[in-house]
Amino acid sequence: MSEEINVQESAAEEVSQDAMDNFVSLKKGDSVKGTIVKIEDNQAYVSLGYKYDGVIPIRELSSVQLENATDAVQVGQEVELKVVSIDDNKESLILSKRLVDGEKAWEELQRKFESGEVFEVTVADVVKGGLVADVGVRGFIPASMVERHFVEDFSDYKGRTLRVKVKELDLENKKVILSQKDVLDAEFEENKQKIMNSLQVGQELDGTVQRLTPFGAFVDIGGVDGLVHVSELSWQHVAHPKDVVSEGQAVRVKVLKVDPAAGKISLSMKAAQPGPWDQAADQFKVGDIVTGTVRRIVTFGAFVEIAPGVEGLVHISQIAHRHIATPFEVLKEGQEVKAKVLDFNPAEKRVSLSIKETEEAPEKPETAPKAERAPRSPKVEEINNPNVSLNSQSMSYSLGERFGDKLSKLK
Repeated sequence: MSEEINVQESAAEEVSQDAMDNFVSLKKGDSVKGTIVKIEDNQAYVSLGYKYDGVIPIRELSSVQLENATDAVQVGQEVELKVVSIDDNKESLILSKRLVDGEKAWEELQRKFESGEVFEVTVADVVKGGLVADVGVRGFIPASMVERHFVEDFSDYKGRTLRVKVKELDLENKKVILSQKDVLDAEFEENKQKIMNSLQVGQELDGTVQRLTPFGAFVDIGGVDGLVHVSELSWQHVAHPKDVVSEGQAVRVKVLKVDPAAGKISLSMKAAQPGPWDQAADQFKVGDIVTGTVRRIVTFGAFVEIAPGVEGLVHISQIAHRHIATPFEVLKEGQEVKAKVLDFNPAEKRVSLSIKETEEAPEKPETAPKAERAPRSPKVEEINNPNVSLNSQSMSYSLGERFGDKLSKLK
């Protein structure tokens, strides 16, 4: 019986020795593979065939800050790790996933940087100045490299998936700069060229006002912006684009010019609308009395706007009934006046107007009757002059009086 017990003990010792021989031998810095068996207290427990399980603290799970260990690993997942520290006496085995990921990442990032490859990352954190993503190492996306447009608040970007390129790679300082804007810019330019190649001068399109500048409005016509110069916004004079359109407004435009080499598209809103002279063709006729605004004054007359974009000329001779040396004597720019249509030719964009025809002509002043002169007595020399005619009744009467006086004195 004792012999049988000794045989069993000997067999158990052999099994135990075989199991010990199968245990891995570890030291600090070793790379090992293991399986996540438990996640607890924000750290992961790993079985890797050693005498006891190893632990991955949350700080060693990723190169970026994590809130939960489950953001990096899951139970049952096989992972490659590096031994950070080992103490068999305390059965303490600290492992790092971060160090292994980092070693692999640099070589992969170098390849992506050189090739310009586009790849996806998940935003792990929003920090001052930009976003952070785990690319095996800590990857930083500056705020200016996230979108093509300005973003004021990035708080809702955490957890988003972005398509990025490696913008900068500094192996010495372990620095990685990523950019989604470069990806979006490249796609925009590619799409822009396709659209520009399909555009035709004279083509009319629907668009959306994207932004305003003092010199015009940029309109999106399907993924590419074209410029509507301030002079092409309306048939009327426009001081500033904001007086006519606003950002986000839907507009109809006409293609004036396409320059693929320069990447420029010139558009017109007014060319996509009926011209003022077309609209005015049935609006006015000769003899109409209209109300207009003096827009310009020149030496020979004044131009009066009688409809948006329709100006007629009041010649200086048609401004007032009295003679004026210059139109400035009577009119000023911005003044509202009434005028009569003398001639209307929309085909030649010409209107002749008269202001004085809407006003009554002043009455001519009555001429005073000439005062009757008293008869003048002829002089003696006129009497003795045979060339002086004495046929006038008044003269005869005067002469008779004088001769009578003389005869009476002789007597």
